[in-house]
Amino acid sequence: MRKRCIVWVLCLTWWLSLAGCTSQGGNAKEGKAGGKPVLAVETADLQVADMSQGVDVVGTLQPKREASVKSEYLGMVTEVFVTEWVHVKKGMPLAKLDTREADALIKKLEASIELARANLLEAEAAKSRAEREYERSRNLKEYGLITQQNLEDGETARTAAQARVSAAQAQLRAAEEDLRQGETRLAKAVIRAPMDGVVAACPVQVGDLVGEVGTPTVMFTIVDNRLLELVANVPSHATALLKVGQPLLFTTDAVPGKEFRGRVKFINPTVNPSDRSVKVIAEVANVPEVLKGGLFVQGRIITRERKGVPQVPRTSLVSWDITGQKGEVLVAERGAARLRQVRTGIASGDMVEITGGLAAGEKIITRGGFTVKDGDAVQTAGSAGGK
Repeated sequence: MRKRCIVWVLCLTWWLSLAGCTSQGGNAKEGKAGGKPVLAVETADLQVADMSQGVDVVGTLQPKREASVKSEYLGMVTEVFVTEWVHVKKGMPLAKLDTREADALIKKLEASIELARANLLEAEAAKSRAEREYERSRNLKEYGLITQQNLEDGETARTAAQARVSAAQAQLRAAEEDLRQGETRLAKAVIRAPMDGVVAACPVQVGDLVGEVGTPTVMFTIVDNRLLELVANVPSHATALLKVGQPLLFTTDAVPGKEFRGRVKFINPTVNPSDRSVKVIAEVANVPEVLKGGLFVQGRIITRERKGVPQVPRTSLVSWDITGQKGEVLVAERGAARLRQVRTGIASGDMVEITGGLAAGEKIITRGGFTVKDGDAVQTAGSAGGK
């Protein structure tokens, strides 16, 4: 029993001495390392690239050409040739209306033309007879076989015959004009596409009465998505920068990851008094038809483009006074971070122009800088810029 106690005491003494050595060794190691550890950061070179200046806008796309097709002809729909979402060409039949009354009227007008032609032939025959009688009377008058009165009566008959011919010709022209008018009206019973496009809506059905006076029913809505308009409102203080023809770059959530391009076509000369904005319309070519009317977009009207502009990522700015055009960045220099005062210019996307305070080749800390202070030891983990 006594031997066991002695062994336990020896073991406890050895364990305590070992723990003491370990504690002294750890204190020595922490002291050697000093204070704050070396921090890993990523850097980028001061870039020199082209930069654009512009006005940010939000807006809506809408088709430049859209038609609400209505009927000029009052009648009942008997056939519908197209459905929604189909492509149509200009002049393509869309629907047909009941034309039984119009067909009967056309036949009546055709009969009127035949009657007018017959009257004209009769009048021309009477004219020829009157002219022959007049010539005979004139010859007889030369030989004194008839009186002057007989000659004048023959001339009067000839003039009357000519007038009847003119009247018959006028009646024929009127009948032909009535027929053309009737055929034109009959042709309107076939509803045709006024332009190339896509049938966006087709609310009409067989049996519907269309072409009523007042507010005619919209039979078809046709849109042409090959050319769209981007309508946006720009604050009035930015309108001095805008000009017709400037490019407009935009994106939409409906087509993620793709940028589209348009061109300013119209700038409203008046300011909206409710929000002090100016309406701007840009044309957007849409071939193939990726975009749709009604989409909400975000974009930027490019008002100025500059070449060879020194710039840094927006995330590298420790502080930034946009109004005062100044800021601060951290530069990796000889293993330490150095706070540098810089002068800033315009911003474009994720990049900010640097007009002073940095030199070419300096390493700007872009990542990891949120924990770094001026004078901290840093180690470059990678470069985000060009070499």
